[in-house]
Amino acid sequence: MEQARARDAALPQPYGSARVPGQASPPDRPGPAQPRIPAQSARAPEDARGEHTHSEPPAPGTAPRTVQRHSVRGQILEALRTALVDGELIPGEVYSAPVLGERFGVSATPVREAMQQLAIEGAVEVVPNRGFRVTVRSARELADLAEVRSLIEVPVMLRLARTVPAARWAALRPLAEATAAAAATGDRAAYAETDRAFHRAVLALSGNHQLVMVADDLHRRSQWPLTSAPAMRRADLVADAAEHMALLEALTAQDLAVVRSLVREHFTGADG
Repeated sequence: MEQARARDAALPQPYGSARVPGQASPPDRPGPAQPRIPAQSARAPEDARGEHTHSEPPAPGTAPRTVQRHSVRGQILEALRTALVDGELIPGEVYSAPVLGERFGVSATPVREAMQQLAIEGAVEVVPNRGFRVTVRSARELADLAEVRSLIEVPVMLRLARTVPAARWAALRPLAEATAAAAATGDRAAYAETDRAFHRAVLALSGNHQLVMVADDLHRRSQWPLTSAPAMRRADLVADAAEHMALLEALTAQDLAVVRSLVREHFTGADG
């Protein structure tokens, strides 16, 4: 469903800056994404080679927020992933590791390492001597991802519906409720995390660790918005989250027809 809605829409607003994991977002942002990492130390030069810095000073009275030194690369990677989901890293734009490092208050090295991981995941591509360009994707690519996810997850969930006892499904209710809570805030990044956590937990009941990893990678890729994608509204997130609870009920009841329909619709929308 999320892919179907992502196909129509207006261009996202220009990139501000990535968010440190754990930093709260306003519940339902009506306007363009705003910078959420104040510039650290001196501002990067405006003519940085191949880079749109989009630097803005922190709000008056706001202390600079820096990334903690332990597991810096991991924190930067998660912050960049959050920025991708939120549409703050704009498809087609080039971002340099030194400039992003200044925004996070770290050296360019952990940023570059995190960007290399994103390149492996297909989120960005290396631009020699300039930095990293956020991948521009098409609506067809989102549809292809939805089809592959459906081919993997539908048969697995149908098998699980026939074999997993009801008590095991009941244990997943808190994860479904967490997606509903995240959706209610309108925070797309928080919803993306809880959405993947729910799907991972369901598929983990198969006992196939490789399947879980592959499905989670596809799921993450499907959450990156298109250049023309609108920000998902709170109502859209709430509707998606409601499907998780409906899916758990169908799995518990071993209603295979409903399970098949819900999973396919969740990936591709009613027309998928």
